[in-house]
Amino acid sequence: MQEEAMTPRLDRTGPFVEGDKVQVSDSKGRMNTITLKADTLFHSHRGFIRHDDLIGRPDGTVITNSAGQQLQAFRPLYNDYMMAMPRGAAIIYPKDSAQILMYGDVFPGARVIEAGVGSAGLSIALLRAIGPTGSLRSIERRSDFAEVARENVRAFFGEEPAWWDLSVGDFQDGAVALAEQGERADRVVLDMLAPWECVDQAADVLEDGGVFLAYIATVTQMSRTVEALRDHGEFTEPDAWETMMRPWHLDGLAVRPVHRMNSHTGFLLTARRTARGSLALRRKQRPAPGSRDEAELNHPDNDGFGGSDSEWSAQDLGERGIAEKKSRRALRDIRQGRTR
Repeated sequence: MQEEAMTPRLDRTGPFVEGDKVQVSDSKGRMNTITLKADTLFHSHRGFIRHDDLIGRPDGTVITNSAGQQLQAFRPLYNDYMMAMPRGAAIIYPKDSAQILMYGDVFPGARVIEAGVGSAGLSIALLRAIGPTGSLRSIERRSDFAEVARENVRAFFGEEPAWWDLSVGDFQDGAVALAEQGERADRVVLDMLAPWECVDQAADVLEDGGVFLAYIATVTQMSRTVEALRDHGEFTEPDAWETMMRPWHLDGLAVRPVHRMNSHTGFLLTARRTARGSLALRRKQRPAPGSRDEAELNHPDNDGFGGSDSEWSAQDLGERGIAEKKSRRALRDIRQGRTR
């Protein structure tokens, strides 16, 4: 008898089952993440617990270890999983993923193309948001990053979602091929060094009214991408912002901001594609003095602001290269069920 095909568990609810990732924490907030496996023990510096004592128990259960210490067990939330999962490339932080889903209006059933997959932090959020009725095409230039991304997605969902297509290559080539086949996307999400180089191809593949969204590291990259969108003519006036998240310390009367926070991680830039052949309206506003001065725009010190034609490398932007050794270590940790 043929076994029934598994479907990824999007709900992540119900009693713990073998293969689940579970966060076990004590009363001091010390936390460990384990992958449940029958007939297995988890040892800490204060006793051990049996995985079998958790399998079949409800999410959020409290158990006692061999040393009499009480521990509580929960499935990791998306935020927990993202911050702890092994990675080769840096991830898009959950605070930015949330902005992408909301301001990009990523809906169930959406057709999404993303480029610059990295370790798949955003891919997982997109796959959950669009669900089985949607489709996500992820394009990554580095094969080692793609392999880490695939393993992280499988570890999160339990298997690879059927509505996900991951390929190695350039966004420009992939978008052109899709456009030639008559396929369209509702949303295009870019996380890459030079998103301005992809504006034309994004316009070709985007549905009329679709959303272009870029996650950008530096101000100069943002300025150059904005000018490329304006020059194209069929994108609305871009919006850009950054999100800073400040947690608070809560202890009786001692309620105050914590001393450390996730401040700037990147900029988000969005624009909508107009109907084909319809030029976007330009926002009428008085320009700031000197903002459009040709001599200033063309000065070498302002390269990138207001658009430019020079070629940039990762080193020009201060980005550090990521060795394949780091990707291999991330793959090993994922397959062994380890976290960061």
